[in-house]
Amino acid sequence: MKNNPLPRLDNHPEIREQLLPHCRLKPGEIWDDPLGKHVIGCCDATDDQQVANVMDGSRAVLAIHDPPYNLVAFDLRSINEFIAWCRRWIQNTTAILASDASLYVWLGADQNDGFQPLPDFMVMMRDQPYKSRSFITMRNQRGYGTQKNWMAVRQELLYYTRGAPVFHVDAEYTDIPKILRGYYKDVNGKKTENLERSKSDNIRAGNVWVDIQQVFYRMDENVSGCYAQKPLKCIERIIEASSLPDDVVVDFFAHSGATLLACEKLGRRCATIDNDPVYAEICIRRLERFRNTGHEGWQNGHPFETEIPSFCDSSTATENENVRVEPQQLLF
Repeated sequence: MKNNPLPRLDNHPEIREQLLPHCRLKPGEIWDDPLGKHVIGCCDATDDQQVANVMDGSRAVLAIHDPPYNLVAFDLRSINEFIAWCRRWIQNTTAILASDASLYVWLGADQNDGFQPLPDFMVMMRDQPYKSRSFITMRNQRGYGTQKNWMAVRQELLYYTRGAPVFHVDAEYTDIPKILRGYYKDVNGKKTENLERSKSDNIRAGNVWVDIQQVFYRMDENVSGCYAQKPLKCIERIIEASSLPDDVVVDFFAHSGATLLACEKLGRRCATIDNDPVYAEICIRRLERFRNTGHEGWQNGHPFETEIPSFCDSSTATENENVRVEPQQLLF
């Protein structure tokens, strides 16, 4: 099997510098999809003018954000600074959402530090024009091991709405079959059990997702160099539940381009940004690769193979798996 990963860019700033000359966008610039479906910007989520330039007057019905936890541009911040930063991009999100819209935010909870930044973020959101709807947990197959605490295997996802957005409950159904019988109930004078009354042979995901594979280097959707890449399946579930075909979906922290690619697959329009030219370029290349080959990522390869054939050496060979190691040490 090919073994040609891109090392984690947050751990290797010298490699990031090598990639910058191969990036099409500079800070503040926008890439327009030649097919006219999506927009990718190398922009700052807290800059209202840059966000407005990306949206160009359009309104989104769905926002999916995965901000770097406790980090702003890879610099550590106090919790107060982090929440102040979050408030700015939440306000910019509100400005470009439709009156009926959904907002999903991935956010961590450091169980060794008062579960921050999750609780302070939730308190901050009370002052924003959204209604809290659900607190979703996605379970990782791999956790962060410890001998003196419960192993952390969850990722937290907050679901908010404004107005009365769509929600398609069918998107909740998983591939997991129903196996438990019981829960009897009288229906029209006849005692029935839950499997008889069910509209599906499979269980619903609810707000605990256990059926989604964490991305790792042997998967086709892997984008090496990107930490904490979200699986396409979880993004597709959100998009199918909270939008319609041809709707606009926004993502202010593009990173590996998971939201962008999910929108491409499901017939939505995506407006996504990242303040780092390298990640903005990775998004462009991932979309182009999918359109040209059908591949969702680079299985054990990397997006810059044409310009720089290999980064794999003894010091980086162990960094293949797509996990957020260094930043998550702050949270777990």
